[in-house]
Amino acid sequence: MGLLLNFGMFQAGWFSSVIGAAQQLPWLGPLAMLVVVAVHLYRVNAPQRELTLIVLCGVIGAFFDSILVALGWVSYPSGLFSESMAPYWIITMWMLFATTLNVSLRWLKGRPLLAMALGFVSGPLTYFGGQKLGGIVFVDQQAALLALAIGWGFMMPALMALSDRFDGVKGEARDRIDEAATEAA
Repeated sequence: MGLLLNFGMFQAGWFSSVIGAAQQLPWLGPLAMLVVVAVHLYRVNAPQRELTLIVLCGVIGAFFDSILVALGWVSYPSGLFSESMAPYWIITMWMLFATTLNVSLRWLKGRPLLAMALGFVSGPLTYFGGQKLGGIVFVDQQAALLALAIGWGFMMPALMALSDRFDGVKGEARDRIDEAATEAA
C-alpha cells in the first residue's frame, strides 16, 4: 500500500504542477507538493532525514533547471522568479520527486548503472511530457533533450546515493517497502 500511495501521490503532484503551470496557475504544484510532503513525512520513521533529502533535491533541481533556462534551451510559461532561473513550481517538483527515492524508487538502490539508464531515458521523457501538456517550452529541443538525458543520467545514481545517506524510511516500514518492491520486481 505504501508504494502505491507514494507513486500515486507523486503522479497527482506532477500533473498538478505541469497542468497548473500551463494554465497560469503555478501555485497549484507547490500546494500539491506541500500535501504530498506532509503525508510522506508523517509516514516515515525519520522525517528530519527525509526533509533534508527533499530540500537538497530542491536545491539540485533549482541549479540544474536554471542552467537550462540560462542557456536558453527551455523556458516556462509561468511561475518565474526571474527570466534566467527555473520557476518555483519546477523546483517544488524536484522536492516532490525526492519523496519517491526511498519508497517507490528504492529498488534502484545499489544499481547505479540501472539508475543511470533510467535517468537517461525517463528524464527527457518526463520533460517532453511536460512540454506536450504546456508546462515547459523547448526553445532548442535538441540541445534541451540531450542536456536532460546526460544530466538525468548522471543525477539519478547521485540522487540514489544521496537518498541512501538521508534515508528516513529505515526500520520496520522500510522492511515492508523492500519486500513489496522485491515482489513487484
